[in-house]
Amino acid sequence: MKIINRCESREACEEAGWIAFDYTLDTPMLREDVFRLRTLGAFVFLDKLRQPFFKVENAHYLIKGFEGKTSVRVGIHRDHQNELAAIEQILVNN
Repeated sequence: MKIINRCESREACEEAGWIAFDYTLDTPMLREDVFRLRTLGAFVFLDKLRQPFFKVENAHYLIKGFEGKTSVRVGIHRDHQNELAAIEQILVNN
């Protein structure tokens, strides 16, 4: 899997010290891709929904998306943007 685009979200969260990024991937997130994110924080996976939803929460960031979609949103505290590299590594399975 590759990240083909990363753009800063237009939603206003900067006043709270957070920045959100929307990632576009070249392939949909499969279940094994979603479960690889478990190591990053508190993990929620709602597989009984029509479109299974996942969320990973950490003190410095929040990752959320849907199984089967090619997009993932990452909200990160502006003081911890250096952690984006680790998140991106797991997203691309390296």
